[in-house]
Amino acid sequence: MRDALASWPRQPDFFSVVNLLGGTTIITGSSPRFDVFGNDFGWGRPVTVRSGGANKFDGKVTVYEGPGGAGSMSLEVCLVPAALAKLLADDEFMDAVTTP
Repeated sequence: MRDALASWPRQPDFFSVVNLLGGTTIITGSSPRFDVFGNDFGWGRPVTVRSGGANKFDGKVTVYEGPGGAGSMSLEVCLVPAALAKLLADDEFMDAVTTP
């Protein structure tokens, strides 16, 4: 441990969930208990919500209760552009996630 602490200023290493689990991981976060669409700071109810920049990495899915409540969900999905392009090209996937 002393060697690791002594070498850290020359080669700092910060904890990352992505480094811990590898590059093919999906992690979900948040809770329906957080009333994110109920916040009104004087501008009206939010149209959408997003997590902060510190919580974004490839494979992160943040789940919020949807703006309509009653069991609806809003998802913030962070993907690298190549993965997103593959999903957009998948007709079966797009039919399942797109509203008419």
